Amino acid sequence: MKALALFSGGLDSMLAVKLLVDQGIEVIALYIDIGFNSKKENLSALQERATMAGAHLEIIDVHDAYVQEVLFNPRYGYGKQFNPCIDCHGYMFRVAKGMLERFGASFIVTGEVVGQRPMSQTKEALRNVKRLANDLEENLILRPLSAKLMEESLPEKEGWVDRTRLLALNGRGRSHQLALAKAFGWKDYPTPAGGCLLADIQFTQRLRDLLAHEPFESSDTLILKHGRHFRLPEGSKLVLGRNQKENDFLEIVENSKYLRLHVSDFNAPSGLLSKSASEEEALHACRILLSFTKADTQTLFDVRVGERFIRTHALDEQAPIRAYLI
Repeated sequence: MKALALFSGGLDSMLAVKLLVDQGIEVIALYIDIGFNSKKENLSALQERATMAGAHLEIIDVHDAYVQEVLFNPRYGYGKQFNPCIDCHGYMFRVAKGMLERFGASFIVTGEVVGQRPMSQTKEALRNVKRLANDLEENLILRPLSAKLMEESLPEKEGWVDRTRLLALNGRGRSHQLALAKAFGWKDYPTPAGGCLLADIQFTQRLRDLLAHEPFESSDTLILKHGRHFRLPEGSKLVLGRNQKENDFLEIVENSKYLRLHVSDFNAPSGLLSKSASEEEALHACRILLSFTKADTQTLFDVRVGERFIRTHALDEQAPIRAYLI
């Protein structure tokens, strides 16, 4: 018997996989990348955690489809930020159901716990997720951590899974999960901080600002994750790297909306500036960039903007910069 598990790399998804693996079920851990997962997550950590739980990891990139089908028109609305959690979970299950035949699997597993999250993991919310996943009749979704609190899924009714070896976890407490992790000898797993950037205040401020000024493109997602973001007085966007890693990213990222900003004379942030920026805004952007260096405010420097250079100096004061910060 084989199952597909929605796998985030978090402790709950690891435990859900482990409970089935211990029953002799082969589990494929699907990491469905919607494009808004925390940039701190990395492939090697996901691979290690899937292996710890006894599963084989598969990464499925659905960013473009997710943006088109879910993000801007969720049936069940958003959480506190820009997070359409119920619709997102339903979409992930639809993706997984569409892959059952590809992987030769019979049902789907998730680490969701009843009552753990007030918007997306109440019993009613979980039922809405099943509705969005077109699973009300087939009943192929199994939640091992809370299974004993819910009606039997098809895998339980058919005897593919032993229901007596599943759990009845409820609410936001983590003591039972932590005790299980200790019993399994696990040490490398993330704390439950929520890895979705659509629930992050700063990221969603940037996203809302972008939507208020320009059409959204899939390539915008990566840029929203990096650097300092500024909205200049006439509406142009400026992005500056905060460290060498971000500078390197801004030097290579492809996005048709932007020109690159670069100073070669000394250490300075790399940047992106809207192609639509006026000459005055381009000059202002260069001055802001120089203000994040040790440049003397009385000395002129050349800043490359796309294929041309603008010669200017750093701003004399920081207050205008803070006013433009998103």
